[in-house]
Parts: sequence; structure tokens; C-alpha cells
Amino acid sequence: MKKQISRMSLHQNGKVFGILMAVGSLVFVLPFFAIAMFFAPDVDQHGNPVTFPKFMFILFPILYLVIGYLMTVIGSAIYNLLFRYIGGFEFEVKDENA
Repeated sequence: MKKQISRMSLHQNGKVFGILMAVGSLVFVLPFFAIAMFFAPDVDQHGNPVTFPKFMFILFPILYLVIGYLMTVIGSAIYNLLFRYIGGFEFEVKDENA
């Protein structure tokens, strides 16, 4: 039996995808943090101490969460508007007992 998704919940989809984006960003942030901590130079070419801004490692997942949420809300709203003109995602389901 074929079914179509006629409406997407803006907040729920945004919330789920935003959290997935934040957790997924850790795959890149944690190794980058390790590289920056162990392999970054201590001083620049003029002898000034160089410190990597550690708040960036907290900021990146938060930015991914916010941007992922907003883009998903916008995408879901566009989907909801266009559904009546072009239809929705179509998938096929079958009963488990069949």
C-alpha cells in the first residue's frame, strides 16, 4: 500500500535534526580539538604566545544545532506549502503478518 506524507511537523523535525547535527559535529570537533591541543605552535613567528580559543569547541556544536534546527524548520515549511501542488514523499508499507 502506497502512502504519502502530507504534513511535516516543523518543531519536532527541527528539534530532532538539530540534535543530530550537534551530535554529528562532535565527529569533527573532537579530533580537531585533539590536533589543536597537541600540534598547535606555542608561539607565533614574532615570539608572541598563541592560544587556541577553547570556547570554539563549545560554540561549533551549538551553531550546528541552531542552524540545523532553522534549516529543517524552513525546509519542512516549504514542503508543507508545496505538498498540495506536487505531492509528498511516497513510500510503500506492508503488514507484518502478510
